Amino acid sequence: MTHSPKTPRFAQASAESVPVHVIEGAALGEWLEGQSQVTRTWVDANGFNAALGSVLVVPGDDGAALMVLAGYGTKEARARGRFHLAAVASSLPAGVYHLLGLDAAAAEEEALGWLLAAYTFDRYRAQSGSKARLIAPAGVDANRLEVIAAGECLTRDLINTPANDMGPDALEAACADLAALHGASIKVITGEALLTQNLPIIHAVGRAAAQAPRLIDMAWGAEGPTLTLVGKGVCFDTGGLNLKPGASMGLMKKDMGGAATVLGLAHMIMGLGLALQLRVLIPAVENSVSATAMRPGDILTARNGLTIEINNTDAEGRLVLADALALGAEDTPDMMVSMATLTGAARVAVGPDLAPFYTDDSALAQAIESSGALVADPVWRLPFYTPYEVMIEPGIADLDNAPKGGFAGSITAALFLRRFAGDTRYAHFDIYGWNPNAAPARPKGGVGMGARALLAVLPDAL
Repeated sequence: MTHSPKTPRFAQASAESVPVHVIEGAALGEWLEGQSQVTRTWVDANGFNAALGSVLVVPGDDGAALMVLAGYGTKEARARGRFHLAAVASSLPAGVYHLLGLDAAAAEEEALGWLLAAYTFDRYRAQSGSKARLIAPAGVDANRLEVIAAGECLTRDLINTPANDMGPDALEAACADLAALHGASIKVITGEALLTQNLPIIHAVGRAAAQAPRLIDMAWGAEGPTLTLVGKGVCFDTGGLNLKPGASMGLMKKDMGGAATVLGLAHMIMGLGLALQLRVLIPAVENSVSATAMRPGDILTARNGLTIEINNTDAEGRLVLADALALGAEDTPDMMVSMATLTGAARVAVGPDLAPFYTDDSALAQAIESSGALVADPVWRLPFYTPYEVMIEPGIADLDNAPKGGFAGSITAALFLRRFAGDTRYAHFDIYGWNPNAAPARPKGGVGMGARALLAVLPDAL
C-alpha cells in the first residue's frame, strides 16, 4: 500500500463553466437590479435571501444550470466558520464552475476549501466527495493551493487509517514514499539499534509492541536556513500498564496525528520548493502492554542525560519526543518545531478546533498567529510559564513525565519538551488532529492543524 498524497486539482478554464455569484445578504437587492425579470422572479419564488450557506441554481431555457447563487451572509456570520463555499461545492452537481464576487483574500480561502471538499477517506469503502470542479480564481496561485491541499489530504489519510494498517511499519513506509516522491533522503533506526545509538526513551516506550519502535529521519534540501520538524508517531496508545478505559482508547489511532501533520507540512514545503533545508524526525511506536512494558516508577535516562521518573505510562508522547528533540537539537537548526496530539488538557483549554502552540520567541508567535488568521488555520499561543517548572521536577529524578494534580497539563507537557530542545529557536504545537463534527471542507475524522499557519511564515521566519 503506497501513501502518495491525493492531489485535488482545479479545472482548466472552460467556456462552458457555470458562474457562481457569491452574494452578501445586504448586496442581494443591488445584484438583482442588474438581472433579467426571469431571474428576479426565480430568486423570489425560491425565497433566496443570500444567507450564509444558501444556494440557488438558476436554470437556463434548456433546463441546465445558467448560474449559481451562493449566499455569503454577513461578515459576522462568516466569522463563525471558514471555507463557506465548500458547502456550496458539495451541494452542486458534477460540472465546472467559476467564482464571481470575491476579493483576493476570500477567493484564496474559498478556492482551497473547494479543493478540500473533494476529499473522502475511501480506503475501506467506496465513497466520493464533491464532484463540482472549480476553475482557479484570477490572482490565486493554483499550484500552491493544490500542493497545500495534497499535503492536507495526506495528513487526513494517515490519521484516518486504523492502527492495524498504520503501525510503525506502515508509518515508515509512508515516510519512504514521501521521500521518494521529493528526492529526500531517509534513514531509520529500529529496535535494539535505538539503544546502541542512544535513543533509549523511544525504545522504552515502544519495546512492548509487536512492531519494533523506530526513529525515522528524513532530510531534504541543500541550501538555505535549517528547519527541523518533529512529529509524535504513537501509532496506537493503549496507555501501557496505566491502561486507558475503553472509551478513551477508541480514537487512539489518531495518536500519530503529530507525525501525520508534520508529513503533510513536509509535502507542502518540498512540493513548493521552499528555500530551506528540512529535516523530519518521527519517533514511531505503539504504546502497548506486555512483560517488557515500562512500569510506573521506572526511572529512564534520555539521550541528553536527563533522568525521567515514569509516574504514568500513558504520558508516553512527551517521552518519545524527548529523544527526538534532543537528537534534532544537536545540529542546532535555525528553528525546530514539534507537533503532537499530546494532552487532553489542551482540548479542555481551547476545544478541538484551535491549535495551541508554545514558543519563547514573541516575533515568531506573532507571525504564526497572524498567518493562521490569514489562511483560515486558527492557532492560539499558550505560555511557556517558567514558574511551573517546579511541577515537572519530582525530586527523585530530573523530570516527572506525569505531574500530579492535573493543573496546567498542556503547559507542563510543553515545559517538559522544552528541556530537550536545547538552545534552538523552538515552537511546540499541542494539536488534536481530529474533527469531531463534519464542517465545510472538513469531514468528520483526521484533520491537519497548524501546518498551513506555519507554512505561511516560512522561510521568512527562519
